[in-house]
Amino acid sequence: MSQSPDVQARRPGADLDEHLSLLRRRWLLLVGCVVFGGTAGLALMRLTPPAYTAVTQVHVMPVGPQEPGNPVTARQREPLNLDTEAQVAQSAVVATRAAQALGIEKAEPAVVSVPPNSAVLWISVTASEPGVSAAQSHAYAEAYLAHRRESTLDALAAQQQAVLAKLKQVNAGIDAGIKELGQLPKGSPERAIALQRQGVLNRQAASLALKHDALRTVAVTPGAIISRAAPPAAPSSPSLPLYLGTGLMAGLLTGSAAAYARDRLDTRLRTAADVERLTGLPVLGDLSDPREHGVAHDLACAVVAACPGKRLLIKTLPADLGASFAAEPLEVRAPLSVLDGSDVRDLARADAALLLVGLGRVTAQQVTAAASRLSRHDVPIIGVVTAADAVPSFVPLLEPRPHTPLGKLVATGEFGVSVSAETTPMQALRPPRPGQPT
Repeated sequence: MSQSPDVQARRPGADLDEHLSLLRRRWLLLVGCVVFGGTAGLALMRLTPPAYTAVTQVHVMPVGPQEPGNPVTARQREPLNLDTEAQVAQSAVVATRAAQALGIEKAEPAVVSVPPNSAVLWISVTASEPGVSAAQSHAYAEAYLAHRRESTLDALAAQQQAVLAKLKQVNAGIDAGIKELGQLPKGSPERAIALQRQGVLNRQAASLALKHDALRTVAVTPGAIISRAAPPAAPSSPSLPLYLGTGLMAGLLTGSAAAYARDRLDTRLRTAADVERLTGLPVLGDLSDPREHGVAHDLACAVVAACPGKRLLIKTLPADLGASFAAEPLEVRAPLSVLDGSDVRDLARADAALLLVGLGRVTAQQVTAAASRLSRHDVPIIGVVTAADAVPSFVPLLEPRPHTPLGKLVATGEFGVSVSAETTPMQALRPPRPGQPT
């Protein structure tokens, strides 16, 4: 016996199976979007002009005395901040200097990267021509080294001027102290204080003199080019894997979304689960799949148990559903009188109704409209039986199994309903064919 939709929804993989089933139903739309996305990616790659990237490697060396605010870390092994140097190398000042060296108005922007745990800058320039990218990458490296050298010399000159000015101030204090010592009597406290102050000034003067000499002798070596850029042999972009992969992925996502939207907007009933999901009516049996042993008997039991009276109206959707089945109806004795709607009194006499829905041939609106018409006449719907016209032969809905016939169940009084004279043979739930007596 099949599980209810709630049980199936709680079963692991039920949601995935539903999504995969949706994609299988809309496979043509999905494949079309994927093919279109891949084609668009290839077309965009063909329309994109090729670009060439050249790289120059520069070894950056520390210049001047190390600043106390720039400690050595695990990321930065050298006594300088290469992340800052990378920003300087791709700054507008260096770009302008490189453009002036090449004699052009504006150079292509450079991308500077720092390999981990190294003192090397990789200066990359991308241009439409291989020679242009190599020349501009080298020009950026030369401009960066020149700018760094000039900046370092300017900083050293400024430090020398500051130290020299301080040294002159200390020397002036020493001269004033010597004059003051000549006027103070020996052994006086004032002379002792003056002598102590004079010693401090002498030590400051000596320290400033050493610092001034060190600044004058600093070797300014900003760095060196260790790998000059060469014209690249192949373009760096466009990339076939990037464009094709992006197009296919975009097509897959778009196709999945389009398939989902198309399936939700399409209310045609294709499976028994669609009937319950879109109409809310219970499905008593599904005859769209190959019949298994005992399915007809279980369906007969479900129909007889669900019918509240003795007269059951069979409503087929569409009306010509039975015409596609070649098997002749089989007579089954049951405590129900089957009404097919051919008599004008059937709707008034029916105690309940059973909808026989052809999968793939009707929509949820048609089923809902039929249910509304029956509800207006106070005819309750006990459920839905689904079938597909691809089934080679029609399975009689109330066909009993040989070892448990319905007549035996009625004889034992299990149903509590006696067969009246009005009861007619239970036949296959389909309307009569044209020209066939009802």
